[in-house]
Amino acid sequence: MKHLKSRSQDLRSLFENNITIEYVAEPLKAVSATDDVIEVLHWMQAQDFDVVGVESGDIISGYVERSSLMKAKAGKCSDYQRVFHPKELIAISTPLMKLLPILQQTPRLFVLDCNQVTGIVTCGDLQKAPARMLLFGLVTLLEMNLLRLVRLYYPQDSWQKVLKPERLQVAQRLWRESQERNEATDLLDYLQFCDKRELVLNQPELLQQLELKSKRSGERFLKSAEQLRNRLAHAQNLVTGSSWIDLISLAEAMERLLIRCEEIE
Repeated sequence: MKHLKSRSQDLRSLFENNITIEYVAEPLKAVSATDDVIEVLHWMQAQDFDVVGVESGDIISGYVERSSLMKAKAGKCSDYQRVFHPKELIAISTPLMKLLPILQQTPRLFVLDCNQVTGIVTCGDLQKAPARMLLFGLVTLLEMNLLRLVRLYYPQDSWQKVLKPERLQVAQRLWRESQERNEATDLLDYLQFCDKRELVLNQPELLQQLELKSKRSGERFLKSAEQLRNRLAHAQNLVTGSSWIDLISLAEAMERLLIRCEEIE
């Protein structure tokens, strides 16, 4: 019998095999090593560039940072050039999934294509569609698994006695509206993220199996996941009121929780 991979593994496989950092990286703008450093500084300020490559011949051999040029009084770019450190380099074929934890350690990476630096990728590039697709995939699969656990742990509609009356009424209203359109399926399908969260966290056995420290900490975590889902759905800034480090940590935690959810049968 063929072993079926879990949905989270399918998602990881999709992004590892098909979506690389090539789809989020930006071309690295470059100046000549002989260019006047003051002119380059003014140009970087006008373009709002924090860093640009330095070309020697046709090859980008290093880079200069705007912050370091602020102290310059004269000279050429080569006088202020920094050499690429191995930890600052990443291959253009690197899967997007593997980029997240790396960006948590260093917020800027230079992209290697055929052993030449051609691009740059930063945390800000996670605002782009491919990264949003990855994050939305994770949070959607997590929500689907919360619903699966509700079905598993609340047989014969026993969840209706646990859910707050006002939340049950919302689900029933949405269900009736779908009935009128001949679209209705199961009442459970009309629960919102917050309802599924509440029902799952109400089961002590699930808290233990999902390795959530407590109902309160689980609620904080899943609320963060829901807020991220909402920002993604409405094309909003992903780090409003947060930080890139927090966002990446949340994504990694969602993936771990998703895997634990899928282990429960």
